[in-house]
Amino acid sequence: MLRLFALATLFLCVAGTARAADRLTVLLDWYVNPDHGPLVVAREKGFFAKENLEVELIAPSDPNDPPKLVAAEQADIAVTYQPQLHLQVAAGLPLVRIGTLVSTPLNTVVALADGPISSLADLKGKRVGFSVAGFEDVLLGTMLKTHGLSLADVNLINVNFSLSPALISGQVDAVIGAFRNVEIPQMALLGHPGRGFYPEEEGVPPYDELIYAAHRDGLDRPELRRFLRAVEAATQWVLNHPGEAWEVFKATDAALDNEANYQAWLETVRRFAHSPAALDQGRYDQFATFLKEQGLLQEVPELSSYAVDLNATR
Repeated sequence: MLRLFALATLFLCVAGTARAADRLTVLLDWYVNPDHGPLVVAREKGFFAKENLEVELIAPSDPNDPPKLVAAEQADIAVTYQPQLHLQVAAGLPLVRIGTLVSTPLNTVVALADGPISSLADLKGKRVGFSVAGFEDVLLGTMLKTHGLSLADVNLINVNFSLSPALISGQVDAVIGAFRNVEIPQMALLGHPGRGFYPEEEGVPPYDELIYAAHRDGLDRPELRRFLRAVEAATQWVLNHPGEAWEVFKATDAALDNEANYQAWLETVRRFAHSPAALDQGRYDQFATFLKEQGLLQEVPELSSYAVDLNATR
């Protein structure tokens, strides 16, 4: 009888432990790549499990979908972009930034290192490839302004996400929208080194490239804070063990194990947010003011309406 009682107690404890694991669905901004290193490591090294979380990472079929699906409460967290978040919230999506994944801009104007473009001033009369109109126009226009130029001084060409090939083939003289941690290393591997011009050095306020966004009505969910704790622990482990972390990351999918992703990993590790939950209020206000000045926002909203530090709101 005592043995049966002990077994029953053990069963209930195990069952209770299983029930304690909360499930979260995280929609990525794109297919899995080095930008998502802390998330993959948190899953593979047990940092999520330590917080009693079961986290599913899903790559979208359409990169525009994750914020919309979280806004519709079809997923818990979206990996998205700070600039887009401002516009999405202004358009009525009930989203709030709860954390940061990559805390520096990645978007870059790139030209060939051995080409005629050694300064943005050299883009006058030249062809500039782009993929997404709107925010990238604002970035480029602001950067050109620091050199006495405007968008009217360049010939914009939609290269339909074929940024590096269009540049290498000579279809365009430069591109806007290339990521410094991806396209520039890839171009070097292909024997066509790129020269990057960085928005934050050319008149654009610095911003977080990749962030975590959740539905406005669910910010009191304790699992969101546990998610951020796990991601922070994973990030610290990545920073302390970047080589071992790369081995963990690439082992999850054979398609990740190549030189291009390795070089991207090396360029990305130092850009991960060291304290993902922390919110730089002045930075977000400054960038919202910039977007308003550029005509992308009608007004600068109250920061708490679209970005929070969950550790400071308990």
